[in-house]
Amino acid sequence: MKREIVITADGSSTIHLPDWDEQYHSKHGAIQEACHVFIKQGLHYFYGFDANNSKLSYPNFVEVSILEIGFGTGLNAFITLLEAEKMNIKVNYFGVEGYPVSNDEVLQLNYPAELKADNKAYVFRKLHQIPWETQHVISDTFSLTKQQRLFSQIEDKNVYNLIYFDAFGARVQPELWTESIFKKMYDALKGGGVLVTYAAKGSVRRAMQTVGFLVEKLPGPPGKREMLRATKQTII
Repeated sequence: MKREIVITADGSSTIHLPDWDEQYHSKHGAIQEACHVFIKQGLHYFYGFDANNSKLSYPNFVEVSILEIGFGTGLNAFITLLEAEKMNIKVNYFGVEGYPVSNDEVLQLNYPAELKADNKAYVFRKLHQIPWETQHVISDTFSLTKQQRLFSQIEDKNVYNLIYFDAFGARVQPELWTESIFKKMYDALKGGGVLVTYAAKGSVRRAMQTVGFLVEKLPGPPGKREMLRATKQTII
C-alpha cells in the first residue's frame, strides 16, 4: 500500500495512506494528539496528575509497563521516553506492529526537531533500528521490546499497567475495535490498569464496557471533540 510523509497542522510529520485516506496521526497535529491522548490522559493520569498537569498523588511505584497497539512511526514511544526522563520513572515499553515503517520513512520524520530534542535524534532512530522480539535498554529510564505481530495474536495476561491503543480508525479497520480485541486488552492489563485511545465512537465505548472496562469520555485533542479512557478495576 502506498505511503506518503505529510506535515500535520502543528508542524509535525506523519504517514498518509492515500488508498484509505487515513493517517498514522491526526492531521490537526501528530505531536499534539500524542501528547494529549497518551501522555496527559494516559501516563500522567496513571501517575496522579490532574487536568492542569499538577501532581496530586504519588504512587508507591516508579516502574510502569506500557503496551502500545500500533508502534507505527515510534512517536508515542519517543515522547514517552522523554517523559520518563523528566518524571524520573522507569518505563518498560512494548510496541506491537504488524507492518513496520521503513528506514527511509523514519529518516523523513521530524519528531526530534519538533519536540526540541535534536540531541536525542539518534535515540529516535535507535528505536527503529533495534531488532524485534528482544528487550533493549535504551536509557536508564526506558527499555523497549518491539513485537511484530497482529493485534489479534496478543495473548498476554495481567502484564501491563497502561495501554496506548493507537490502531488505525474503525472506518478503515473495524476488526481492530471489536469486543474480541478489547477482551485481549482487558486481560493484558493488571488490575487498576488503564487504556487510552483517541477514538470516541459509541460502538467502541460499548465494546469496552461489555468486556468489563469502566469507560470515561474525555475532551479530545485539537480537532477532535472527545476521546476514551478505560480502566480495569481492581477486584477487592
